[in-house]
Amino acid sequence: MATARELIAGSGLPLLEARMLLERALDVGRAWLIAHDGEALPDDRAAVFRDWARRRGNGEPMAYLLGEREFMGHDFQVSPAVLIPRPETELLVETALEHLRGRATPRVLDLGTGSGAIAVSIALARPDAAVQATDLSAEALAVAAANASRLGAAVTFARGDWYGALNGAAPAPTYDVIVSNPPYIAAADPHLSQGDLRHEPPLALTDRADGLEALRAIVRGAPAWLKPGGALWMEHGWDQAARVRDLLHAAGFARVESRRDLAGIERISGGYL
Repeated sequence: MATARELIAGSGLPLLEARMLLERALDVGRAWLIAHDGEALPDDRAAVFRDWARRRGNGEPMAYLLGEREFMGHDFQVSPAVLIPRPETELLVETALEHLRGRATPRVLDLGTGSGAIAVSIALARPDAAVQATDLSAEALAVAAANASRLGAAVTFARGDWYGALNGAAPAPTYDVIVSNPPYIAAADPHLSQGDLRHEPPLALTDRADGLEALRAIVRGAPAWLKPGGALWMEHGWDQAARVRDLLHAAGFARVESRRDLAGIERISGGYL
């Protein structure tokens, strides 16, 4: 039987990662692990840790191994069926909430919701909002619905391709804001074969074209689904802001702008009807 100290030392992982995985394998906190690091651990739990350490060593994301990722102060369950929520996407949520300030019982549409991090975060911050979230993947919607239920967020989910998920209803200006973090990596981008992206669902990462196909579809369809004065905000790639602004201008949006994340990158762009 191995001790925690021995398992961590033999894992080949950075100390923080090894501790996080062992805490999850044992279902204990950091203080317990440190206080008992010389105690022999159950063989079955040690086997789980060794398997996770091997997978992490092969590049599998920590979020998938731990089964969760923090976003907007909430812990979201994640699986290989969904994109891992990233801190820079919080800018999209914050901007949507800014637009909703002062609007009573607003309606929100999140296209391509994935884990539900965006829709659920908005619903938790604005319990009076009617939040609709869509995704093409049934597996992703299951994860999103579980997150909404566990966190107590009122979100309605629908399956389909962008606006096609809205049950074929006749277009009507019903939403105060539409948000989306769509696939925007070009098919030929070498980053798709590097780092965490190797393990994330391709459908959530790339449009299998130039990286703008999903953004074009979302911009093209938005005016039919927004109220007068409504807003569309989308996340995009580090070098796509100017082209997304052009798309918004061409679709008739006003007050078009891009906003920078904490790294200074133009991360989201949007406009208003």
